[in-house]
Amino acid sequence: MPHNHLPPLSRVSDIRISGNPVLEAWIYHFLTENNIEYLLNPSIVASPEQLRFMVALDEDQVYLPCDDALFLLIYRSQEAELSEEYLKVWRFVSSLVQTYDMSEEDSKRILALCSYRFNLFFSERMILPSRMAKRLLAIVLTQCGDPDPFQEKKRAANERAASLLANPAFRAVLHQCPAFDPACVSLPDMRHSLSLIEMTRLLALSTLTRRPEEDIDPEAVQKDIEETAATSANLCALLGPEDSPRKKILYIPDVAGEFMFDLAVIRVLVRLGHQVVLALKDSFYFDSPTIWDMDSDPLLKKELESAYLSHNDSLTKNELLRLLREHQFLIIGDGLSEQMNLHRASVSFARAWKECDLIIAKGRRNSALFLGSSHAFTRDMLCCWRSADNAFHMEFKPKAAWARQFPEQEILDRARKIIGEMRNARDSGKTVMFYSAIIGSIPGQTRTAVQLVDAFVAYLRDRLENTLIINPAEHFEEGMDGDDLMYMWEYVQRSGLLDVWRFQTVEDIEKSFALLERKVPSAWSGKDSTFSTGCTKEMRIALDMQKERPEMQIIGPSAEKFFRRRDYGVGKYFDATLKV
Repeated sequence: MPHNHLPPLSRVSDIRISGNPVLEAWIYHFLTENNIEYLLNPSIVASPEQLRFMVALDEDQVYLPCDDALFLLIYRSQEAELSEEYLKVWRFVSSLVQTYDMSEEDSKRILALCSYRFNLFFSERMILPSRMAKRLLAIVLTQCGDPDPFQEKKRAANERAASLLANPAFRAVLHQCPAFDPACVSLPDMRHSLSLIEMTRLLALSTLTRRPEEDIDPEAVQKDIEETAATSANLCALLGPEDSPRKKILYIPDVAGEFMFDLAVIRVLVRLGHQVVLALKDSFYFDSPTIWDMDSDPLLKKELESAYLSHNDSLTKNELLRLLREHQFLIIGDGLSEQMNLHRASVSFARAWKECDLIIAKGRRNSALFLGSSHAFTRDMLCCWRSADNAFHMEFKPKAAWARQFPEQEILDRARKIIGEMRNARDSGKTVMFYSAIIGSIPGQTRTAVQLVDAFVAYLRDRLENTLIINPAEHFEEGMDGDDLMYMWEYVQRSGLLDVWRFQTVEDIEKSFALLERKVPSAWSGKDSTFSTGCTKEMRIALDMQKERPEMQIIGPSAEKFFRRRDYGVGKYFDATLKV
């Protein structure tokens, strides 16, 4: 259908699936062509719930992993400008093929194969340039049998940057004393201010590493330091004064060479008491540092000795929080072999984003993606890059005003309050019961599910004397997702204070509808707690606790009926997928 049938849009954040079938069809076509439609490929594309860990979205809002300017080129079919973006990708890929030592026939064959795909993408003009680059790169790397053709180039860039950092003349300028600040009132305050100044200088100077070596002399460094002197106030505003609570920071680097400066910045952050999660590419993407570079670069291996490296791309909330408690500097893979794309980022990356307080993103590409998008994000963000005119930029983008973060301590405080009520009930001679029931496992039925649970628990409270019944639906707060709730309830459930653990049965549901004076709808017919993977996780916990306390009763469907289900989904209250 011609583009002139589409409604006018001026920003990528204007995209919503609400009542316009033509726009909705275009959106699904775009998502499908870029392979970022979750329902078509749920094994590699982030679910809507996982995406909401990072992007502040309304219910009907769609996120596209590009800046507004690029989106409008595609949406308005502006062929000349879009063609130039595609040709940039082709020049990168064709120059990469030329770097290989291969026969002329092999080179022609690979370029011809790439050109067939390129011409297809070029003619349709629906694919994001970054997604085109990924697909063409996959062809080249597969055909050439080389997982990282830039390995030596990245090592050389890191060695050059390390040499620069160790150069006495460079260090003398980097560490020169700033002008005295009359507002400084204490030595701790001064130490904190000096650390922020050092960090700002490192961030600014890191982006010089792409310049020719003869251009990076003490005089040029001195000029850069003078020009960026005022930007340390931006860091002070984000990180707070010396006595402010320490933050969890997700650090997204840009390129090798510059990466050595990033590690110096991270050392300053760790010295100040902050926790840092460093996200590296999972595989080759030109000169971006990857999680595997430590295996081939002895310099990196030495520099990262103090960090803990997790190779798990699907860390659970419990596992990630445990690692953050145990390690101040954690390295994870972002799940990507392309420019930053939140639709294809790993579960570990999404959860790290959710648990952190601040995102620091380096480089022009990341800055364009995050700052150039009209979408709001769920965490405060600081982007640092150097523009084409060689000016250093440090820009802050605040999180969405309504984005709510539930830190681990707040979730645990909620759990401890419930445990306190349970303990008081036990001390007064009451029986303590937990009721596990379907809440979100039936799409579009969450409100009904809550009504059913509330009605049935009220019925039980009338019938059962001297019993405290824990109803999970009564402790839900807007903004808490499935990860937060499951984390809280597991802490409660493993307290050892439960006497009875009751799981919702078919009869419970039928009785609940009768209490509401309603017939059982077909969507609920035959359902019970075994249809919820949240309940399935809870059954595993119940069986664990029963081993410790054999006197605890488990009432409801047999345990075997639960274990055909997978674990609950990322950020969901459920994952209704059966194992097949």
